[in-house]
Amino acid sequence: MHCDPRFSRVREVFERHFADGEELGAAFAVYQDGELVVDLWDGVADRNTGRPWERDTPAFAYSCTKAVTATVLLQLAERGLVDVSAPVAEVWPEFAARGKAAITVEHLLTHQSGLPVLEEPVPVEEFEDQAAIAARLAGQEPLWEPGTAHGYHALTYGFLVGEVVRRVTGKSVGELVAAEIAGPLGLELWVGAPDEVIPRTARLKAAERPQALKVTEAGAAPTGEGAAPAGAGPAATGESAATTGAGPAATGAGDGGQGRPDDLVAAMTRAALDPQSLMNRALGNPAMHRVQGGANNPVILRAGWPAAGLVTTARGLAGFYRSLAAGDLLRPETLRDATRTRVNGPDRVLLLDTAFGLGYMRPSLTFLMPSGSAFGHSGMGGSIGLGDPERGLGIAYVMNKMANALSGNLRGIRLVEAVYQSL
Repeated sequence: MHCDPRFSRVREVFERHFADGEELGAAFAVYQDGELVVDLWDGVADRNTGRPWERDTPAFAYSCTKAVTATVLLQLAERGLVDVSAPVAEVWPEFAARGKAAITVEHLLTHQSGLPVLEEPVPVEEFEDQAAIAARLAGQEPLWEPGTAHGYHALTYGFLVGEVVRRVTGKSVGELVAAEIAGPLGLELWVGAPDEVIPRTARLKAAERPQALKVTEAGAAPTGEGAAPAGAGPAATGESAATTGAGPAATGAGDGGQGRPDDLVAAMTRAALDPQSLMNRALGNPAMHRVQGGANNPVILRAGWPAAGLVTTARGLAGFYRSLAAGDLLRPETLRDATRTRVNGPDRVLLLDTAFGLGYMRPSLTFLMPSGSAFGHSGMGGSIGLGDPERGLGIAYVMNKMANALSGNLRGIRLVEAVYQSL
């Protein structure tokens, strides 16, 4: 392990999490101005076998994937292969069906398309067939008028953006990440883990969810624990309380986050406990729990869903943001525009306030950051990846002890705060 003396408080926080029993296995990495200043790991990768967490142990990082997928799309835009402001149907004609002709690529990246759910349950046989899942979305009608509101597209974001990428290049997001990002930069980062990586991937341990509020990705912003929204749904490790299915969409239980905190908590509780709520429908289909072990199953690790398929070390994800901040993956002007906040406010799916640029989370109740110039994406259970060009930072945290809504999500935030306090 390595920790520059300037960042000693980061190591202290990391070690305290283990001493207090908050972690099972975890890793945290920081690049500053291109230099790896923090590279920490500890604990066990598999509690069943006692396999230790090693320097090269990767973890499934859920919706941290979304920022990587956005970067792939924006690279294509820089090359003139995709116009972010143009209708999706220009490259995907079938998508125009059922009132979707005016939906733009930007609407997909900013969760404004009105397609946060797959209306019919996706069979396990399609889990590794992203084009088939995308075709299902092409046949659906938006749940709200695109561009008039935003709601977290927990899983559909990836199938939608991924299909645009496939239509333009003939390749999947995972293939392009390997060929144009991870490979050239030597990053331990995969959207869809290769067979040789799967055996050394950390095994996730499901969160102990409180009965009063089984909110997973929505975090617990009323109590300040908003670091772990944005993941792949309640079916994380096959021990889910949520189900999916068609039914009336709850486009904002309660007041959508604009009333009193207790009203918001009540609304979130109702949505989390209602199998037909928009929240559960968005988070739980395709349902990972339908394969044994959920996200630990090789089917899920290999599938490479562009919204929730990232397998990475902390060092690999921090290196990704290091390269973004340095202008190695996108031109600085492209990144500045992509991280400009496009939507900010009550989220129709998560109910809390969320803020997004073009695929990147921006500081909000669900992405609590010490700096207004930070951008990135969090993942279900607590993982975080972020960059801060103004400070030359690339930061990432991955773990295998999944956090519930009301405890544990602060682990990553505490570490990020310690980094900024050390500058």
